[in-house]
Amino acid sequence: MIRLFVALSLPHELRLRLSGLRGQVPGARWVPSENIHITLRFIGEVDTATADDVHGELERIDTEPPKICLSGVGHFESRGQVRALWAGVERNEELLRLQVKVEMACQRAGLVPGARRFHPHVTLARCKSTSLARVAHFIEDHSAFAAPPFQSDSFVLYSSTLGRTGSVYTPEVEYPLGAFAFA
Repeated sequence: MIRLFVALSLPHELRLRLSGLRGQVPGARWVPSENIHITLRFIGEVDTATADDVHGELERIDTEPPKICLSGVGHFESRGQVRALWAGVERNEELLRLQVKVEMACQRAGLVPGARRFHPHVTLARCKSTSLARVAHFIEDHSAFAAPPFQSDSFVLYSSTLGRTGSVYTPEVEYPLGAFAFA
């Protein structure tokens, strides 16, 4: 079994800048800069045959490269507790089109539809038993965060290995987008 997800990688400089947003948030486990990405579809644990089917469908995707613009920060919460801190990704047609194509490719490979509605973001930290009051200062301090837009010329199928110190993400296959797919 292999644990997979599909994502857009970010430029090195941007990942470092996002890592620089780390702050004093009790209960936060900050994502290492090398693991920062934009998830298009979490797949989860699959067998090798399914992973091969997913790869076969993903390599057929042909769409324009999305322009990515990050702005602001926020949080996800559940039952009054903050679960994650994130940097926002502005929605645009190219990004939404790519995400839909990735989702449809996964379904053609035999996966059930994704359980969550697509909310483009970059996870900065995961939190456990953290109240909104504990993250309010972080969100206020970084609410004006903005990064110059960049074009994402490919997307990646990653494997994820869970460990004691966190997950290790390994790029398995990179898929070019748009004109780059035919170069």
